[in-house]
Amino acid sequence: MSNPLAFLGRFATYLALSIAAFISVFPFIWMAIAATNTSPDIIKGKATPGTALFDNIGTFLTSVDLPRVLFNSFFIAGVGTALTLLVSSLAGYGFEMFRSRFREKLFGGLLLMLSIPFAALMIPLFVMMANLKFINTYQAIILPTVAWVFIIFYFRQATKAFPHELRDAARIDGLKEWQIFLFVYMPVMRSTYAAATIIVFMMHWNNYLWPLIVLQTNDMFTLTLAVAALSAGYTPDFGLVMVGAIVATLPTLVIFFLLQRRFVEGMLGAVK
Repeated sequence: MSNPLAFLGRFATYLALSIAAFISVFPFIWMAIAATNTSPDIIKGKATPGTALFDNIGTFLTSVDLPRVLFNSFFIAGVGTALTLLVSSLAGYGFEMFRSRFREKLFGGLLLMLSIPFAALMIPLFVMMANLKFINTYQAIILPTVAWVFIIFYFRQATKAFPHELRDAARIDGLKEWQIFLFVYMPVMRSTYAAATIIVFMMHWNNYLWPLIVLQTNDMFTLTLAVAALSAGYTPDFGLVMVGAIVATLPTLVIFFLLQRRFVEGMLGAVK
């Protein structure tokens, strides 16, 4: 017979985890239920499914140019993620692999930039983009995040676990440094790249403040801005907003579930 105290301990653990999971998932459940109700029912706090789902979807499709805003969002998130991973991983690789007198001082200066709030950077960044004629363009959204200090730091820390023997063996085989990076480092660090992909993609996909500042026409709006615009009136249709929120949430959920195993490995610093 098993130990009753051990059984009670496991029961308490699973109960606490179940409660925490329900609290975490409940907003998504409520969002899905709210999308089936009318705005007055949502305001009243109705928590059961309704019959207005298809009406809300139809209104959403007529209120938002969905193909256009989806293209904008996927283009910015896709290209931005690819460029950020490439540039930031190169920087992280370089900081760890190449030694110099000023390496740690330069890296420390980069880390200090993490303490600067984005609100302090908005005006100079906007002026710079205006001088480059990038206002209301994809470049204005993508370029400021290409060298993301947090991802540089993340890749440098992950690179500490990279087997240096592989780099030495590749050099003996005649590979140049860029070939080592592309054909040795990147495949070995695939878990790190998967975790970084989720983080960077979600950042680009959910980015709101900076696109709101530099994107000035409706045809350039991302899905996040389009959904926010639905709730900007005096009497917003909350059922419509919930449909938009579901559409905006699905891509990040798909990306996470596709890469979740690699994400866990990457966050734990696993190198295979």
